[in-house]
Amino acid sequence: MVHPALEPFVRSAREQPAPHPSSQGIVERRSAYRRLSEGIRGDVEQVESVTDLELALEGRTLRARLYVPIEDEGKALVLYFHGGGFVVGDLETHDALCRRLSADTRMRFLAVEYRLAPEHQFPAGVDDAVDAIRHVAARVGEFDDPGAKLIVMGDSAGATLATVACALTRGENLAIAAQVVIYPTLGPELFTDSVHEYGVGHMLDIDHLRYNYGLYLGEWSDHTDPRVSPLMFADLTGAPAAIVVVAQCDPLRDEGVAYAGLLEHFAVPVELLEAEGMVHGFLRMGNLVPEAMEIVDDLAAHMHRYVENASQ
Repeated sequence: MVHPALEPFVRSAREQPAPHPSSQGIVERRSAYRRLSEGIRGDVEQVESVTDLELALEGRTLRARLYVPIEDEGKALVLYFHGGGFVVGDLETHDALCRRLSADTRMRFLAVEYRLAPEHQFPAGVDDAVDAIRHVAARVGEFDDPGAKLIVMGDSAGATLATVACALTRGENLAIAAQVVIYPTLGPELFTDSVHEYGVGHMLDIDHLRYNYGLYLGEWSDHTDPRVSPLMFADLTGAPAAIVVVAQCDPLRDEGVAYAGLLEHFAVPVELLEAEGMVHGFLRMGNLVPEAMEIVDDLAAHMHRYVENASQ
C-alpha cells in the first residue's frame, strides 16, 4: 500500500499521466525532467561547499560536482551516478538529493554526469562509470582526505551503472568500501511480480522505461550481456559489499531484491533496505514528503558501518 503522504502524488500521476516519451523530442524531455526536479526539490540542504569540476578520462571529459558537508568526517568519498533512465538527468536534477545525502552521511559526494542516450548508446554509460571509478580511486586525495574510503552509489539507471562498474572492476584493488544501489533497473526484460503490480500509475511506467531501454541499447540486442542485465553475471565473487535500497511500491522492487540475493549467493556482504509504502524515486521527493527521507538515517548508519569495517 502506498504511503498516505504519497497518495496525492500517485493519484495526480494517474489522473494526468505524463506523455509517452515517444511523443517528445529528447531536448524537450530533458527540459521537462529538469523542471520536475526543480518543482520537487524544495529548500536545499546547506553544505560547506559545492564545486563544479571535470574528470579528464581517455578521449572525453565528464562534468562532475563535489559536495563537502558542513560536518565533513573525511572518512569516505561517495562517487554518485544519477538516475534518469539512461536518457535524462544531470548534475542539476540530482543536486538537491546529493546535498541532502552528503549532509546526512557527513561524507563528501562526487556526482558524475555520464554520457546519455540516444546520442551516446550502450556501452558509453558503462564505460564512463568504469573509467570514472578507476580515475577517482587513483586520485582520492584530490577530492578528499587521502585515506578516505571510496563508496560507489547510484539511483535507478545510475544504480545500474554502479552495479556493473563495481562488478567489472572487482579484483583491481580499487579499495571500494561499498556499493550503494538505490532502486536499480537491472535489465530490459521486465516481467517480475512487482512490475505487474506497480508497473502503471506508480511514478514509473514500465512502458516508458522499455522505451528508454530502446534508446539506450540501440542496435545492441543481447539482453543476456551482464553489462545490460546485471542479474546475468555468472560470478560476482569479490564484488564490493553492498547496500541495496528498494521501495515497496516500485515496479523495480523485485529486481533489487534479486540482486541482493545474487550478491549473497557469491558470499558478498549485502544488506537490503526496503522503504515501506514508497514509490520509485522517493528519495528525490523528500522535501515534499518528509517521511520519504526517514530511511536516509538508516542508510547513513549502514554506510558508516561499511566504511569502519573497511578501515579495520
